[in-house]
Amino acid sequence: MPNDNSVGPAIRIDRLHVVRGGRPVVAELSLSVPRGQLVGLLGPSGCGKTTLMRSIVGVQVIAGGTVQALGVAAGSRSLRNLVGYLTQAPSVYLDLTVWENLRYFAAVLGIPKNGRPAEIDRVLTLVDLQPLASARVQELSGGESSRVSLAAALLGTPELLVLDEPTVGLDPVLRRDLWAIFRRLSDAGVTLLVSSHVMDEAGRCDRLLLMREGAILADDTLPGVLAATGAADAEQAFLTLVDRAAAAHHTRSAATGSGTAGSHDAAVRDAGGPS
Repeated sequence: MPNDNSVGPAIRIDRLHVVRGGRPVVAELSLSVPRGQLVGLLGPSGCGKTTLMRSIVGVQVIAGGTVQALGVAAGSRSLRNLVGYLTQAPSVYLDLTVWENLRYFAAVLGIPKNGRPAEIDRVLTLVDLQPLASARVQELSGGESSRVSLAAALLGTPELLVLDEPTVGLDPVLRRDLWAIFRRLSDAGVTLLVSSHVMDEAGRCDRLLLMREGAILADDTLPGVLAATGAADAEQAFLTLVDRAAAAHHTRSAATGSGTAGSHDAAVRDAGGPS
């Protein structure tokens, strides 16, 4: 059921600034994610995708800026059942069965006890795991384990799903099956933000956020990104944007005589990223 803040974007970020180890890992980042879309957050490992996602779900300490999910401050208690988060690391207990894991997480979320069996059946059906409900997670394949984690994230009928590299390490068939699940959820009105460092997954998304070194290089549809760069595919487009940002940064550094963070931000804007 939609919440009372159903008007406006699913995610709104204004000048987000995150510092780790004394250095900025995300600097002055702003973006907006429309509701009901399947959005891909693509970029190389270490570019800040996980930090950005942690900020969106409210578990990241930030140094500045604002982050809203579904119209309220990220991490607010009211979002507990409305935002699902799937981490890169395993988020389920290997020594418990699929059903026992989901029963535990349903209790953590505060789902009424008499409604838990039906809710668990619902998410098992969504991720096609009903036949494995009584199996221990440690007995499952990597793809099946990923679907258990996804099922846990789906408990409580979230309106926003934040999925951190859910297809990493999976074979093409399992990746295809997971993306089919994501598309079904999106078609049902759920907003999904899915991160990946695999550029060929861009074609499965309604919209793309291309990220590098803590900055958004592009926020557009795949056809829009390809048209703006003259590239034939998402990987070539990403590399073109990186080269443009580097060239703009070099030009501005030469003009000012310094390579400041401000010059980097300007370079990102010149490359087609958000201001």
